[in-house]
Amino acid sequence: MNVRSADGTTIAYDRSGSGPALILVDGALCSRGFGPSPKLAPLLAAHFTVYAYDRRGRGESGDMPSYAPAREVEDIAALIEAAGGSACLLGLSSGGALALEAAASGLPVDKVAAYEPPYVDDSGHGGGAAHQGRLERLIAEGQRGGAVTYFMRDMVGAPAPMVMMMRLMPWIWRKLERVAHTLPYDAAVMTGFRIPRARLASIVVPALVMNGAKTDPRLRDAARAIAEAVPTARHRELAGQTHNVKPTVLAPAVIEFFTGPTPTTPPRPT
Repeated sequence: MNVRSADGTTIAYDRSGSGPALILVDGALCSRGFGPSPKLAPLLAAHFTVYAYDRRGRGESGDMPSYAPAREVEDIAALIEAAGGSACLLGLSSGGALALEAAASGLPVDKVAAYEPPYVDDSGHGGGAAHQGRLERLIAEGQRGGAVTYFMRDMVGAPAPMVMMMRLMPWIWRKLERVAHTLPYDAAVMTGFRIPRARLASIVVPALVMNGAKTDPRLRDAARAIAEAVPTARHRELAGQTHNVKPTVLAPAVIEFFTGPTPTTPPRPT
């Protein structure tokens, strides 16, 4: 199935389950066919009508020559309209940042949950703002594999042997290279990898910000700081989890939050 975004871009999606609408917002390099969504959607479909979509430039979705995070917010708006006019949002990694931005933009979002938005340069001293430019240069030079390598090694911090091992698995590496041109999109969504506190403070719908107990300390600290910035947010830590969260652990926490009562007063992080 497809919807058309405000700028004419076609956004492809799958719908499964029944109940209130829930839209999954993927992180970098992921899509409805590659990443956590294929395993996460079936676990949520018993409670929600789940919309798993390809972010623009990925999978079967279209793209435009120029990019701005606002275009991806418009993509979510088109999906919400297709879902009946309102929806919950669940975003993972940079998709969590995008889901929070969609809520801050005033879209008809019922509740929003974000798992480990990677705001890992909150001080502004880690060079996070330079990542987008570096990725854009690599893509402009046709170095798709170089962009994926830079993302994994220099941005994510994956060990060099792990990156090399992935390059030796062409069935995976080709998928990553195919969507490498969208890596600058995620960098743009992440606002220099610094928490946009003023923007997050405008969110008025119930929010849940999560991190794994075994994750990078920077991601854990970021999750807590995000929860403090969003007036309506709760914070939750998932035992035993890293950034690569297990769908079987994430799904129950999400179901509990989305199906639970809506608080009448803004909760504070716990």
